[in-house]
Amino acid sequence: MSSQKIIAQSYTLKNGTVVKNRLLKSAMSEALGESNGAPKPDLTTLYGVWANGGIGICVTGNVMIDHRALGEPGNVIIEDETNLPALQKWAKAATQHNTQCWVQLNHPGKQAPKGLNAETVSPSAIPFKKDMQSFFLTPRALTEPEIKELIQRFANAAAIVQKAGFTGVQIHGAHGYLVSQFLSPHHNIRTDQYGGNPENRRRFVLEIYHAMREKVGASFPISIKLNSADFQRGGFYEDESLDLIRVLSEVGMDLIEISGGTYEAPVMTGINTSKEPVKESTKQREAYFLDFAEKARKVCTTALVVTGGFRSADGMAQAISSGAVDFVGLARLLAVEPDAPNKLISGKPIQQVKPIKVGVSAIDNMGILETSWYSAQLKRIGNGNLPDMKMSPWLVLFKTLYHLIFGKKAAKLRAN
Repeated sequence: MSSQKIIAQSYTLKNGTVVKNRLLKSAMSEALGESNGAPKPDLTTLYGVWANGGIGICVTGNVMIDHRALGEPGNVIIEDETNLPALQKWAKAATQHNTQCWVQLNHPGKQAPKGLNAETVSPSAIPFKKDMQSFFLTPRALTEPEIKELIQRFANAAAIVQKAGFTGVQIHGAHGYLVSQFLSPHHNIRTDQYGGNPENRRRFVLEIYHAMREKVGASFPISIKLNSADFQRGGFYEDESLDLIRVLSEVGMDLIEISGGTYEAPVMTGINTSKEPVKESTKQREAYFLDFAEKARKVCTTALVVTGGFRSADGMAQAISSGAVDFVGLARLLAVEPDAPNKLISGKPIQQVKPIKVGVSAIDNMGILETSWYSAQLKRIGNGNLPDMKMSPWLVLFKTLYHLIFGKKAAKLRAN
């Protein structure tokens, strides 16, 4: 079977949901929310473009469950049904052509730029490493009642997503955000039922899953984005991740997306901040986390997807044919070539993407530059324009800092 035919095959999730092909758009931050958290019309345009581009599953950028806890200015927020009509328009455009569109629900925890929120919270009051403390506050440790409230916020948001017409949700449990912080022994040194050992550290995400399932029922897909490791000393490592994947599969999670890293170690972007060179075998196989996916396949029956590093139809087809994954995750490629799925399935060449850099290691090694540059491309598409590969990273960085200043003022207004 050709690579194109392998990618074009449909797939049926365990809950009976049929996905038309094996390509998944992984979440990318769009920052296209209004000041009140409503989705801008640009999101309807952007996701209509992606639906026309042929993607099988389209996962949205992170949508926040609490207006007090934004990850960046311009986040969409879902707390109640106030913005349901706008969400319904977004969902209608995003699910054209039998496209699955799943909303990624998130809470940043401590991983929010300084000045954006009135405070940051986390499982424990662990600061960022020294070279990042000028960008991020030391968080306040959450109380147990606050943890219970956040679990219900995730569940209520999932119910609203379903009512709006989206076809699934994804819990953001990777890249150093709140769920990831609970899982990590580096960020979570609690001594209550939500910390102290792997079983307690994963209690938060499991309670989120069960609370969501009660709200949306058995046939509505719930997925999770999960780190293979967070690549920090004393952090979340492979053995613990594999055991969590086994548990998530057993309780009924519909799809697990494998990634890795945090803002402090942004390996999910292709940035290698360690002194260890990337193995040649990894380069040849394209995907960053495919070796880990093979281990995960042995402990779970849930659909698996790896995001990061794929460069060709042959590499994608090989990953699927090996049995390690059921879907291939694409992200940055779709910010510069939104019709790449149709091109891959028809055998046409696609663009190659590389990490965005300004030449200053302190900035280049932070995930925020990469996020901001590709977010700017999404804004162009949402505004009806074509992507601009020549866009200046410096200009994007200056604009991001500008918006952070005004985001701080907006956060104070919301808090009042």
